[in-house]
Formats: sequence, C-alpha cells, structure tokens
Amino acid sequence: VQLQASGGGLVQAGGSLRLSCADSGRTFSEYAMAWFRQAPGKEREFVAVISWLDGSTIYADSVKGRFTMSRDNAKNTVFLQMSSLEPEDTAVYYCAAGPRVSVYYPNYDYWGQGTQVTVSS
Repeated sequence: VQLQASGGGLVQAGGSLRLSCADSGRTFSEYAMAWFRQAPGKEREFVAVISWLDGSTIYADSVKGRFTMSRDNAKNTVFLQMSSLEPEDTAVYYCAAGPRVSVYYPNYDYWGQGTQVTVSS
C-alpha cells in the first residue's frame, strides 16, 4: 500500500474542496480507508472512514453533513468532498489504510504524506 493524497489548497469560508487519495498498491480494496487531520499544535483527529466491505461510512461530528467520503475500488482511490468549509477545518489532511474500520489513528498501518487545507475567514 502506497498512499498519495492530493487536492488541498486555500479556500474561503463556505467554499468546497475535494481531496483524493490514490493507492499504488494492489490490495486497496481489502482495507478500510480513513481521513485524519492535524492542525498546528493539536492532536491528529479523525475525520471520516469508509469500509471496504460495504462502503459504509462514519464521520466525526464536527464534519457530519458537510463532508462526504467515497471510494472507487477500480481506481484505487478514495475521495473526501468537503463543503461549507470553516476556518476550523484548516489542517493537514492525511489519508490512511488499515485492516478494519476505526476512528483511532494507531489502528491504521499506512499513511499518505498529507495535503494542506487552509480555510480563510
């Protein structure tokens, strides 16, 4: 599993961005895929996760209703569509792969390099 995250950038509050995470490995569809984020001086926090079994998703309360996670197994890619962005969403966003659905980052074995999302007020 080799994860490459992209799609970050600078956006005004209320705007939208779509993050992508591509896996160059051959076992993408066997992993739960998640997004975490880390703001300066803060702990890494869970954002969303999608199951490889049925595509079901779990979201952090702070993003529920604004962010949507999806996956395309044929393209070995997951997406995070972020809408109604707020300055509090500013962070480095990381995608991760693990053997099971979890909201805890230690349970993920593989990590992308991170992509910066900055939301201006």
